[in-house]
Amino acid sequence: MKAKPLTVGPIVGHTAHNLVRIFGRAKFRKEDGKPRRAHGVIRYRQVDSASFSKPLYFKMNPNFDMTGVAVLTNLMPETDYHYQMAWFFSDVDSKQVDVSTTLDWREIETYQIRTASNDEAKTRNIVLGSCRYALRIFGATWFDDRGDKTFKSILQKKDSDGVDQLIMCGDQIYADDLNILSADQSLDEYNRRYREVFSSEHLRSLMARVPTYMTLDDHEIENDWPKSASKKDWVTKFPAAIHAYTTYQASHSPLFQIKKGRLDGTPTHLWYNYEDGCCEVFVCDTRTERCLDEGEREIIGPRQMKALLQWLNNGNGRVKCIVSSVPFYESESDDKWHGHIRQRDQLFEFIRENALKRVVMMAGDVHACMSSQLHLGNDVKITSVVSSAFFWPYPHPRRRSFKLSGKLKTNTDQTYNVSNPSKVYPTDAFAHLKITTKSIDVTFVSRKGKKLGGKKYVY
Repeated sequence: MKAKPLTVGPIVGHTAHNLVRIFGRAKFRKEDGKPRRAHGVIRYRQVDSASFSKPLYFKMNPNFDMTGVAVLTNLMPETDYHYQMAWFFSDVDSKQVDVSTTLDWREIETYQIRTASNDEAKTRNIVLGSCRYALRIFGATWFDDRGDKTFKSILQKKDSDGVDQLIMCGDQIYADDLNILSADQSLDEYNRRYREVFSSEHLRSLMARVPTYMTLDDHEIENDWPKSASKKDWVTKFPAAIHAYTTYQASHSPLFQIKKGRLDGTPTHLWYNYEDGCCEVFVCDTRTERCLDEGEREIIGPRQMKALLQWLNNGNGRVKCIVSSVPFYESESDDKWHGHIRQRDQLFEFIRENALKRVVMMAGDVHACMSSQLHLGNDVKITSVVSSAFFWPYPHPRRRSFKLSGKLKTNTDQTYNVSNPSKVYPTDAFAHLKITTKSIDVTFVSRKGKKLGGKKYVY
């Protein structure tokens, strides 16, 4: 029996020092009015090993667009592994199937990945970015190759300088690329969008090799969600968008528990955290928990805020990296943290009062790249990096659109000062972050791989 190449993926997701989650999709086929049962299969080996492991099988679930996630456990930290991932049709349950002696792997590509570091002093190289636009016109999909070239450049950066993680902080798809006209509405439309976007050549190659962490922003649902949401949108469009997001972006994150080597349970929220080397990362959900009622405005829910503050002050010696789909202070739009000043003050005051001195904030959304530091007082400062867009084929905002100096608006008695900014790069780009326990070195790289500039910050 031939092992069949995945239709989407593989996508290497959450990678710890001893495990890795890898996502893939099979082909949908009906028989007698029902989806044909399909199974995912994966095998792996350390790069210096002569033979692969016994194949591991997992379900390709028709409820989640024929996708599944393999979990490799009992791995070694900072170790290189080869793996092959495929699928096949079979009428038996994945727990019962055993065709290891008959699978033909010759058409399946072999990829190499590395597990995370459990050394709290280990330098990490992270690529940060957001907003990859891809246009669909009147039910068809039109792609040019400009957007995908960004990911080719990231692959080149991986080869030259190393990339331990890829963080995609929102707008991985534009489900509403024509706004009201022909915007995605149904689950099938959202799923098709993900299949098309995640199958582009260089993005697919990159995600098969580098641990990739994602969060959503508005365009995974609709522009400025939930500002213009109707009651109908909340019970039709929103569930469809979040189901597709869970399938293609959240399923390979740390959100799902692992039980006996398989994903288990259903998540009750979309934020999560993980560790790798000197970095501990909290990936926020700054889109689906919003409250826009005057006097009660929130960008994240109370439960998420409590979890974020506890995580910040958990005594871990790592650098605290907070990922948000929208900027914390660089943009003074009501759609960003600026429009939810009560919660932003709460976060900043917690950092100041607890003298947390190694905090890095990462964001996207605004279609320009920049970095700066925010001085909170008591010799406490935050380093902030904004990286966007991977690809946006329309005019980008200029420096005057952003808050990169002077006093920040606050409702507290404190003075927050923005200083030490980089240049603003209003072009398609990504950020390469070299993070140590003492500093962060920020380099912005254009879509075609040219170094634009950057800045080094000491915590």
